[in-house]
Order: sequence, then structure tokens, then C-alpha cells
Amino acid sequence: MLRITRRDGESVLVRESALVAGKVVPSAPARRRGPAASYEELARAAARAWRPVESERLGDWELRAAGGFTRRANSVLPLGDPGMPLDEALAAVCRWYADRGLPAYVQTATGAEGTQEALGAELERRGWVREVTAQLWVGALAPVADAGPEPSGGGPGGADVLLSREADGAWLARYRRRGVGEVALKVLGGGSPASPGGPSVWFATVPAEDGGDGFGDGAAGGAAPAAIGRCVVDGRWAGFAAVEVDPALRRRGLASAVMAALARRALDEGASAAWLQVEADNAAAHALYGRMGFAAHHAYHHYRAPRSSAPTGDGAP
Repeated sequence: MLRITRRDGESVLVRESALVAGKVVPSAPARRRGPAASYEELARAAARAWRPVESERLGDWELRAAGGFTRRANSVLPLGDPGMPLDEALAAVCRWYADRGLPAYVQTATGAEGTQEALGAELERRGWVREVTAQLWVGALAPVADAGPEPSGGGPGGADVLLSREADGAWLARYRRRGVGEVALKVLGGGSPASPGGPSVWFATVPAEDGGDGFGDGAAGGAAPAAIGRCVVDGRWAGFAAVEVDPALRRRGLASAVMAALARRALDEGASAAWLQVEADNAAAHALYGRMGFAAHHAYHHYRAPRSSAPTGDGAP
């Protein structure tokens, strides 16, 4: 059987006897909209926006750990050669994560020039299991800033968006991930949010409804905010994440308002391009981001080591 990887990152098996002819499909031509960017540039920007609390180099691979908070912060980012044969590198990866009581994950990407179709196939051949597939989308930043209303208050269409350097209790009350502790706060905060030369981290909050026609100070009284979001400004890039809206208040423009407020701040700090990550099957998010001018750049996947690969002894997951 032959394993073929499609442009969307999906792998299929084809009988070798059924193959008449084959060739490597070249990278897709440059899109007509959105910023030009290589996979490596975007992978590094995304990694800086979601920093682990611990990392170590294995050749050109980066081993990342953050107490199990998200696969992105607890997986290998393989941008190049590990400096040793693949089986030795994977064994070292499994030992490193086992020492921290974590399962071993490798993050790979497909669908763009420079992505890691071959590595993904090798992982699958060795029994690694692909658990999650998502997409990274890119777009120009200015249209995102124009997608929401100017701050004005007085209702869902013009609800003021509050920006902060830290994820406070109100913001975390809306964040849907459970068990957010000290390690998770370090990842969300990106280390020092305004360190010289480092990424600039911003959190957006639309306070909960005040019981009237608009949005007021409900979050201060203990209610979760109506909407939240996070943005990391890093050079020309603004990366959006954690855009979440109270289910009872969806389809009222709050997600657009949050992203627009963050985008305006990012423009003020010199950014011009935007990226975000979205699950491959999230049709509602695809529609929203498509209206803002985003388009898919590549898919990325998290492969988990087979359980037989985990070393035995202290620290094994």
C-alpha cells in the first residue's frame, strides 16, 4: 500500500497495483489575498506566541513542556534535522517527556512548501497516532481592524472592549479550558508580556451584560464576560487565540468586536499581518474568519507516541 498526503493534510492509502503514474505535486501558487509567508516563519511565530515553561534543543528540534497544558506547549516542534537517526531521536523524545510525566507528542505540518509530510508518514509507520488536526490561517491585519465597530458602548454592536496585559479572573471565567493553574497562566502570558524585543501579549474582555440594553460591569460582579480574546504582537505578525463568546450572545458581532479591538492595538504596535489557528471542522469559525479575509495556509497535526514506546520506570506516563 502507498500512503498519499492530500493538500489538506489528509492521508489516504492506495493499492500500489492501482497506481498508473505519480508525481510530487508542487506547492500551491501564491494566494491572491493575504500576506506571503513560509511555513517556517509562521511555525516560529506561533511557537513564540504560545511559549512552554521548559524547552530543550535536540538538533533543530525543540522539545517543549508546560505541565500538560495544551498539546502545542507539550510537543516537539521539528523544524529541521534532530542531528541523529530518526529512531534515536524519537527514543530521546520519549525519554524526555517520560521524565516529566507527560506523553510524547510531535507536531508536524502538511499542505505548504517546507512542511513535513515525510516525517508524518514515518511517524505513522512507527505506530505514532495522529490525535488532532487543525489549520493555521493568515490574512492582512487592517481588514480585521475594520471588521468590528469603533468602541462606543451602548449595546452588542458597539460594546466596549477592554484591553489588558494580564488574564484576570474575569477573563479566565470565560476561558473554556479547565484547570487553568500557574503553569497555564505562564503560557497564556507569554513570559514577560512587554519584554524588550519579545512578543507583546494583549487580552480583550467584553464585560457581561448589566441587565439593561448593553454591556456593563457584570464581570466585576462575578459573571463571566460576554466575550474574550487574546492577541500576541510579534514583529509584523499579530496572532489571535482564545476568541470565545457567551453561547447566549453569539451572532451579535462580539467576536468581531474583540478581534477588531485587538487588531487596532496590533496595528498601533507596527504589525501588518495576522494569523490564527482553527480546528479543521469548525465551520462557524471558518465562515467568520473568511469574512475577515483569512485563508488557510497549512494544516498541522499532533502525533502521540505508541504506548509501547514509553520508557518504564520513574516518570513514565
